[in-house]
Amino acid sequence: MMLLSVLQANAVVLDIEANLRTVDHAAQRSAQAGADLLLTPELFPVGYAPLRLRSELDPEALPAIRTRLADIARRNRIALVYSLPAPVRAEPAPANEPRWHISATLVDAQGREILDYAKVHLFGGEERKAFAAAAEPPAVVDFQGIRTSLLVCYDIEFPEAARAAAARGAELLLVPTALSAGFEAVPQVLIRARALESQLNVAYANHCGNEDAYTFGGGSVVAGPDGVLLAEAGDGPALLFAEVGTAAVNAARDEVPYLRERRPGLYREWEARLPQEPGRPGDAPA
Repeated sequence: MMLLSVLQANAVVLDIEANLRTVDHAAQRSAQAGADLLLTPELFPVGYAPLRLRSELDPEALPAIRTRLADIARRNRIALVYSLPAPVRAEPAPANEPRWHISATLVDAQGREILDYAKVHLFGGEERKAFAAAAEPPAVVDFQGIRTSLLVCYDIEFPEAARAAAARGAELLLVPTALSAGFEAVPQVLIRARALESQLNVAYANHCGNEDAYTFGGGSVVAGPDGVLLAEAGDGPALLFAEVGTAAVNAARDEVPYLRERRPGLYREWEARLPQEPGRPGDAPA
């Protein structure tokens, strides 16, 4: 078993010092409670404001922010998941195209990067103007004996994304998010459904309060492989704790073998046979 902590907090857009202090304080509290890992929200170190980040954030500042986050993990002897803009690897990028992905990174308690992921599903016009959608599937690493993977925010609302991680062996899915108020069904319904249908633990860390034009509803959760909530937050600042492990995952997968009994070849055939009439699913974009 592993003790996981989840930070729900209010970031200040582009006040990196204030946001890193919040992460550092949460890491201290989490480590003192015996947690092995701290999960933080999407883009928390820089705040969530896509267009301001595109126009005002100096890309030269990002390596130093990553170094300081690794130092927070190392000083507090706790693994850390953080989310930041990350350069698009394709070079050279057209001048008018977004230059960053939204990334998530897992560093261990020595500050060493052991897993990263770039967001595949961007949400809304501002994200699409400020960031580029990635295409790589979620990777999986062994962390504290638990096969662990990452998604970011909107990704988890697609069953295919969580299933891609589970099919690669994931038993724990860590999800930084920036979910606006008014979408409470996502943590209360979809996160639990993703955990149940792919039979893994899912931890989901959200912002709370106002950040520029955005109001965040909190509601961070940790769900077990049976869909039961192991921890949940209200709409204010919180630090959640939950024990996660492999025994419940193995038991769920033995009882109802969803992953073993998938028929992906058949599903690909179904996709290929989708109707191609105007206005129907399967149409190519205009």
